[in-house]
Amino acid sequence: MKRRDFLQNSFVAGISLPMLQSYNHLWKGTDAPYEKLTILHTNDTHSRIDPFEDGEYKGFGGVVARKKIIDEVRANESNNLLLDAGDIFQGTPYFNMYNGEIEMKAMSYLGYDASTIGNHDFDNGADNLAKQMEHANFPFIISNYDVTDSVLANKVTPYTVFNKGKVKVGVIGIGIELNGLVSKKNYGSILYLDPIETSNKYANILKSDENCDIIICLSHLGYSYKSKKISDIQLAEKVDNIDVIIGGHTHTFLECPTLIEKPEKKFVIVNQVGFGGITLGKLDIYFNRSRKAIEKNLSNLIKCQI
Repeated sequence: MKRRDFLQNSFVAGISLPMLQSYNHLWKGTDAPYEKLTILHTNDTHSRIDPFEDGEYKGFGGVVARKKIIDEVRANESNNLLLDAGDIFQGTPYFNMYNGEIEMKAMSYLGYDASTIGNHDFDNGADNLAKQMEHANFPFIISNYDVTDSVLANKVTPYTVFNKGKVKVGVIGIGIELNGLVSKKNYGSILYLDPIETSNKYANILKSDENCDIIICLSHLGYSYKSKKISDIQLAEKVDNIDVIIGGHTHTFLECPTLIEKPEKKFVIVNQVGFGGITLGKLDIYFNRSRKAIEKNLSNLIKCQI
């Protein structure tokens, strides 16, 4: 099935696929699109292995529905990334019984490329998180937690670089402050570092030293707040060199991504797709021959339904 037909069908293999809205030509280049990167993403899946059984989201979510969509997209898009913005744990009896093992194995089965860490991933302690990471065959990226003296040392990385076709993709991870959200005994000696300073540090490394063409931040800060609490929106406004922020924590359902305009007519994409695996985020980014992003097709939401 062609990609256009796939996205325009209302139902494919029992999965609802509404294409809600598109933004085209946010960056306009003189030459035609040369390379394409497709980013699939989730956040706050909260141990939702099976679909919701009742309520507003009955029939939505679950690993099986997500797997069908991911496989279909991958069959049509060779340069793709599957990313998660944290809070993998807590929310169903699966976590109560297996402490996160099932969730990690499910994400490995789905073929995630990377994830960051959410506050609920510490609910059974850092020791348990480190233990369950052994079941994951993908990296955990966290840039603003100093884990040097913790059990997570050598279990996480501050950034990762992916080569997708001719495009070099850099990914960082930014976590929320654990103090006040998580019991001190559960995160122990892990130190929280300033999100703005840390993001600038690693985004600059990825841009200048690693020569990345696009930089993605997996954030568990939250979309926005009425207070001055640091959020994804502030991160987009204050950090240079980040192109896409995939967020979590606030369970925000965005019908289409938020675009933060920066100097020189650059836009930063901020996206978040609710919780529980109800929706799957999808961003298509096109590059010219010099690997500059020239067009972004932000179809955003794919309903995960059986």
